[in-house]
Amino acid sequence: MSDAIKHECGIALIRLRKPLEHYQERYGSPLYGLKKLYLLMEKQHNRGQDGAGIASIKLDPTPGLNYIDRERSTDKQAIQKIFGKVNKGYADALVADPSVAVDARRLKEAMPFMGEVLLGHLRYATFGRDSLENCHPRRRLNNWMTRNLVVAGNFNMTNVDELFDLLVSIGQHPKERSDTMTVLEKIGHFLDMENDRLAQIHRQLGYTEKQITQVIGEKLDVKQILVNSALDFDGGYALAGMMGHGDAFVLRDPAGIRPCYWYADDEVVVVASERPAIQTAFHVRTEEVHELTPGHALIIRKNGSYCEELVREPIEKRSCSFERIYFSRGSDRDVYQERLALGRSVCPAILEVVDHDLDNTVFSFIPNTAEVACYGMLKEMEDALDRVKEKRILELGPSPDPVALRAILAMRPRLEKVAIKDAKLRTFITNDDDRDDMVAHVYDITYGTVRPGVDNLVVIDDSIVRGTTLKQSILRMLDRLEPKRIVVVSSAPQIRYPDCYGIDMAKMGDLAAFRAAIALLKETKQENIIDDVYDRARAMVGLPLTEQENVVKDIYRPFTAQQISDKIAELLTPEDMRAEVKLVYQSIEGLHAACPQHTGDWYFTGNYPTPGGNRVVNRAFINYCEGKNVRAY
Repeated sequence: MSDAIKHECGIALIRLRKPLEHYQERYGSPLYGLKKLYLLMEKQHNRGQDGAGIASIKLDPTPGLNYIDRERSTDKQAIQKIFGKVNKGYADALVADPSVAVDARRLKEAMPFMGEVLLGHLRYATFGRDSLENCHPRRRLNNWMTRNLVVAGNFNMTNVDELFDLLVSIGQHPKERSDTMTVLEKIGHFLDMENDRLAQIHRQLGYTEKQITQVIGEKLDVKQILVNSALDFDGGYALAGMMGHGDAFVLRDPAGIRPCYWYADDEVVVVASERPAIQTAFHVRTEEVHELTPGHALIIRKNGSYCEELVREPIEKRSCSFERIYFSRGSDRDVYQERLALGRSVCPAILEVVDHDLDNTVFSFIPNTAEVACYGMLKEMEDALDRVKEKRILELGPSPDPVALRAILAMRPRLEKVAIKDAKLRTFITNDDDRDDMVAHVYDITYGTVRPGVDNLVVIDDSIVRGTTLKQSILRMLDRLEPKRIVVVSSAPQIRYPDCYGIDMAKMGDLAAFRAAIALLKETKQENIIDDVYDRARAMVGLPLTEQENVVKDIYRPFTAQQISDKIAELLTPEDMRAEVKLVYQSIEGLHAACPQHTGDWYFTGNYPTPGGNRVVNRAFINYCEGKNVRAY
């Protein structure tokens, strides 16, 4: 509960389709594009707080002037720091020549980042160090404009080793073994090949080298470059790129795992990871923002034209359901409704646990991201209470006592703000036990909201991943309110399997549901299942991706979901708890009913959308059995 889950990054791309002078005349500022990029990034700040970066490309630059600019930061206020440097560049240009403030063409030459193609990235470090070098955008530079490549994305590849080996086999010497570098170099390789192809053709036609450069920029087959590059990508990705002469693209994986939306009018083409960011920044309706079709790329040419192109044949759509449960901003129209539905869906199970005693039950939520699900839970409880009211009113007969009638009508679910998150405590204490005691005070409780020894306390969260914060902090804190029973509700199902597409859940032993299943196997003398799964997982090592099978599912097969929930509650309950602790999880059926368009549920069911996911889960189990505390990809 309230575990810190690092996850998906965010992207923002803007292509200005008019000359910079147009935006100065219409909007009163030559910095229109940069202001919009800043807003897009701030409105997606939830997607990355380990770092940020921006890059820009200036169209048709004068030879000798820099036309590709990039700035990155791992500062705690990375966006502000980056755009502070952008503003300094503007101020410096004005100091050098105040007249450029009203001359966009000259300002473009004088000021860094004053380009027509703008790319922003927000990073969560699910892999690699929190260093500047690991921040996007990443560049592949060349003295020929059409060979320059800038890439930023929200992606994780499961087959980095194969991609790396492929680069080595074609003669490259990559400087690091990471999905970012392999993707950059693979696209760069086919960009080089396309440049060579066009150059060879036009040399034979008698074009000069200068003319050839111009023709390549006009005829570059961006779609084919992406088709060749993405042929063996296995993972979830929304990958944005810019080429030095001005072409740009955003590519989405065939299963639609990672989110991506775009909007276009006669002034701009915009792409972002989240729809509300585009709506807010450009004041457009929900219906005007398009979801990028899985397996397709939005390709924006230097001349400003754009279209979606098929790059890889789409497979069954398995968009990430965690986006809807937790990651995406709740201001999205559909996300808001889905989180309400998630809250409603868990109510029958809650009523069973509290013995349908709504008179003596208090509802609340932790953390703030679970607030909308709490509203849904409350709405469903109101409906359940209305049915109780109806029954009791009918029992009063045709001439009800006014006092009794008023008492029935006054019945309503009790919603309280029982916990308020304080500023994150920073402590000099290094001893684990003492540190846990300090962490227990991250939240302040609201005394007097619960009747000691009388009330049930129902607290809903987005999900329970590791359960560390729940055990070390939250349950002890809630216990100070002295409820009769604490019911922790997860709007997500049990998280049983690691993710490998962008969420920081890569180790089996970290998952509370997995630890519970292992404990149950040992208690019921079924340890042989653990050994059998280990042997079968080992047999998968080295097999081709297409032959991988998730054998870890057998760890959970002997037990019902309720048995695992009860064991998780037992494992996560501190020994000194006074209140009884119960856990209620969302069902898989409830998840799919609430989020019908986002069926990516592999962390709950083990049904991975790509073969690489099966290999990762098997590796993760092997690592667990062998005591290796390392990632499986």
